[in-house]
Amino acid sequence: MELFPPIPLAEWRDTKETLHRFAQVVGKVRLAASVRRNHWWNVPYHLTGRGITTRPMGQIDGNPIFTIDFDFVGHQLIVARLDGMTVSFPLSSMSVASFHKGVMAALEALGVRVDIDNPRPFDLPDADRPFSEDTEHAAYDPEHATRYWQVLSQVALVLEEFAARFSGKVSPVHHFWHTFDIAHTRFSERRIDQPPQIDPVSREAYSREVVSFGFWFGDDSFAEPAFYSYTAPEPAQLAEEPLRPEAAQWVARGDSHLAVLPYDAARTRPDPRASVLDFYESAYRAGAGRAGWDIDRLACPGGMTDPLLRFRATAPSAHE
Repeated sequence: MELFPPIPLAEWRDTKETLHRFAQVVGKVRLAASVRRNHWWNVPYHLTGRGITTRPMGQIDGNPIFTIDFDFVGHQLIVARLDGMTVSFPLSSMSVASFHKGVMAALEALGVRVDIDNPRPFDLPDADRPFSEDTEHAAYDPEHATRYWQVLSQVALVLEEFAARFSGKVSPVHHFWHTFDIAHTRFSERRIDQPPQIDPVSREAYSREVVSFGFWFGDDSFAEPAFYSYTAPEPAQLAEEPLRPEAAQWVARGDSHLAVLPYDAARTRPDPRASVLDFYESAYRAGAGRAGWDIDRLACPGGMTDPLLRFRATAPSAHE
């Protein structure tokens, strides 16, 4: 299929708003039932061949090992236990309240007990309303849901390709349910001492210096899908650095800046994949260069850290 097919926010906003809350319901189950990892790496979704998955969880809390998967081909939620027992239900024609009820009932049927501390949306306009009371968000267009997963899958592989170029500490390529974006982050060893008033989510996410890369589908503050990058903490004069391709730009957000390449600008270029990789590379060199990283030492050409293997991979063969 077409690389980076069109997905204008205006055409699927209602489905996106509902799916975002569905993802948060299950994401909070994952948060409660998984082993905590540095920088919250335990919390996001990963991509599958049919949708997104929590990955296995349970066991340490006395629960059976279980997973929750969104199937955006068959359009159902599947809750499965390690012994093969499953409970599933369709995603269409459900409000957030009915979805929440269905998830809790499926867990109970499988003998899973999960205590969600705050069963409400995180950082959304209706953050004060419990999931169990949200009958407003009930749109689910199967075509748009499948397109969302297809775009995620395509972007994920571009991010995986970009991740292979760096030999330092990196995050997985993962899909965050709180911001509904897909991201990959590179870390330096520099510890960041943050003020005590910084919220605990941000404190753990940015306890080390990072340059992060990702893609989001658009929101009220930036109403179009886009590839992005940021450096945290932001070094001085970062926004003076050049970005590629020419459609990319620095966008001010509060006291910091995002490097942004609009999705439609990338997808209509002669080589969309190469354009996105070029954008990420230029944003990385801008942030890492200004922050004083040893870019050459951290490079990983062709996904290889061993110089002999790199030489053999690039040297002409005896038959050439």
